Amino acid sequence: MIDGLKHFVAEGMSACKVLVIGDVMLDKYYFGEVTRISPEAPVPIAKVFKIDETLGGAANVAHNLALLDCQTSIIGQIGRDNHGEIFLGKLKSLGVDYSGMIETSKPTTTKIRVISGHQQMIRLDFEDASELDGATSDKIVENFIERLPGVDAVIISDYGKGVCTKKICREVIGACRAAKKCVIVDPKGDNWQKYFDASFITPNLKEFNAVLPRKIANVDEQIEESARKVIDEFNLHGLVVTRSAAGLSLIEDKKTAHIKARAQEVFDVSGAGDTVIAVFALAMAGGLDSAAAAYLANVAAGVVVAKVGTYAVSREELSDAL
Repeated sequence: MIDGLKHFVAEGMSACKVLVIGDVMLDKYYFGEVTRISPEAPVPIAKVFKIDETLGGAANVAHNLALLDCQTSIIGQIGRDNHGEIFLGKLKSLGVDYSGMIETSKPTTTKIRVISGHQQMIRLDFEDASELDGATSDKIVENFIERLPGVDAVIISDYGKGVCTKKICREVIGACRAAKKCVIVDPKGDNWQKYFDASFITPNLKEFNAVLPRKIANVDEQIEESARKVIDEFNLHGLVVTRSAAGLSLIEDKKTAHIKARAQEVFDVSGAGDTVIAVFALAMAGGLDSAAAAYLANVAAGVVVAKVGTYAVSREELSDAL
C-alpha cells in the first residue's frame, strides 16, 4: 500500500479536483515576548516581534489541498472589509479558484491570537454567525451547482458560522448524490440531520459524542459500535473519527480500520481535522480506496500536530512522512 500511496502523492494529486464549501475565516497570530506587567492594569505586556496571517476554517481545508497540488475551488462568505481583501489575496497566491465566494454585509470571520512562547494569552473573534439570508443562500447553491460537474469530490466544512445551513447542506448533498460525486462533511453541533445521505462525515471524538445518546470513551470497540448506529441513522457510507493522540478510525458497513497516531514531540491538534478531511477527500477523488485514504490522512495529520497553531501540510512534507 505504501508504494501506491507514494506514487499517488508524487504523481496523482495534481489531476484531482476538489471543491470546498463552508465557513471560511482568517487567522491572525501576534507572536511576542512577555517581560513585564502593565502599569495601567495587572495584565502582561507582550512585545510583538512577528505577525502571521493564515487561512482558517474551510479556507484552511482549501489551503491544505492547494499545497498538495490539488486543483482546488472554494465557496463561502466574506465581508467587504480589509480582512476579506487579505483573505482573497491569500487564496489568489495559492492558485485557489475563489470565483464562487460571496461578499456580504457580514464581517469576514477573523480570529486574532496573541501568543507568548508557546502560550496563547488571548483570542479576539470578529464574526457574525447568524444564518445567511435567503437570497445569499440561493446564490451560494447556484454557484455550487454551476461548479459541481467540473470536480471529483466535495467537502462541506461546517464551523457554525452561518453558511452550512440545513437548506444549503441538503441541496449540496442531494446534488452530489444525483451526480454520483463523493461528498465529505466536517460537522459542527448535534444537528446531523442536515448531513443525511453524505458519503462520509469526519468528526473528532467530541463532535461524535455530541450526536450520541450516551458519551463514549476513546476506545476502539465503543467507537466502532456507536459509529455503525450513526451510519444507519443518517444513511452514510462511512465515518472517519479523529481521535487526537489515538489516531483515527474508519468505519463503514463492512470495513473497519483503527489507525494509530505517530508519537510527536509537540501535539497541537489545531487544524488537524482540516488536514484529515482535505487529504481523505483528495485521496478519494484520486480513486484510492477508503482505507488507503484514511491511512494517508492520518500520516498528514501527524505532520500537522507536530507544529504550533493552524498549519497546512505540503506535498513534499507528506511524501517525506510516508
